[in-house]
Amino acid sequence: MDAIKDFFNFFADPRVFFLLTLTGFILMIWRRDVFTTPRVGYGLQVFLVLFFGLGLFDENFRLIVAKPDNVPIVGLVFLLLFFTWYSMRQAVLNDRRLDRGEPVEEKVEEDRVWVWPDLVYTELICLVLCSVVLIVWSIVLKAPLEQPANAAATPNPSKAPWYFLGLQEMLVYFDPWLAGVVLPTLIIVGLMAIPYIDTNPKGSGYYTFKERKAEISIFIFGFVVLWASLIVLGTFLRGPNWNFFGPFEYWDIHKLEALTNVNLSEYIWLQGVGVGLPSNWFVREFFGIVLLLLYIVALPVILARGVLKTYYEKLGPPRYCVGIFLFLMMLSLPMKMLARWLFNLKYIVAIPEFFFNI
Repeated sequence: MDAIKDFFNFFADPRVFFLLTLTGFILMIWRRDVFTTPRVGYGLQVFLVLFFGLGLFDENFRLIVAKPDNVPIVGLVFLLLFFTWYSMRQAVLNDRRLDRGEPVEEKVEEDRVWVWPDLVYTELICLVLCSVVLIVWSIVLKAPLEQPANAAATPNPSKAPWYFLGLQEMLVYFDPWLAGVVLPTLIIVGLMAIPYIDTNPKGSGYYTFKERKAEISIFIFGFVVLWASLIVLGTFLRGPNWNFFGPFEYWDIHKLEALTNVNLSEYIWLQGVGVGLPSNWFVREFFGIVLLLLYIVALPVILARGVLKTYYEKLGPPRYCVGIFLFLMMLSLPMKMLARWLFNLKYIVAIPEFFFNI
């Protein structure tokens, strides 16, 4: 039993956890014909049931998972996995129908029904079931109310609500002005810009993947890998002092991880060149600034002339520039996370003289 717990605790390591999530995403897209089979879909649900069900026998696991605050996140894991599998399955089935020259299922099943009694009866049944679930939930689980706020005794760990855990996780890798203001603003602006950037009329009103490969892949990557997985990570794996803990590991407040986060300029000047840091901020951060400009300015041009040439011609310069900028900003999060986990890299550009750190 201890070996099984150690096995799952190993996968709770942030590097392994993120790489496992990324691998699952790639396999889901690449082998979607296999992923969308009922055997795989129901098998994943059975695995989750066994994992959470049997895991409740462990005291450390039960203290975290059965906490009233965290129970909805357990439901989120089940629902997210099921609806991702189900939507991808519908897309694969429709793609097969389109390949055979048949209409999609949504076109075949577009027969209209009466609001009364068909729709109203369905809504009534859903209302009754949801009311029963909420009543049972409120009886079984206590309201997660704590003591009045006390500045002299803050919770450890002090976590944001579940829907802000992704932002709180980003604060570990970016400065507050960037993780709390710039990136959330870009997320909102990016969602608003999607209808103007993506004008592909295909896939409107029905599930498909082949007709919208890039759009669907980017959405699933951003929502599942970069947002939902950070919520799960922040809920179940972040413990006291914001350290990482395995699902079956005791949350020891005395656990201290020896981390020495180093800026890129320190890697270059101190360890690479073997001299002290220059006093002039521009000279000190020159290599980081060049790397940042290459990523933001040069890389979009290189991609437009190479891998993304087709998208550049289809979108045109203005829409391409906006779309690739938002895409690169999204990729900056996993890149910065991996750089921190693998190389203890803190900032690529660190200019504390102007409170500018990236």
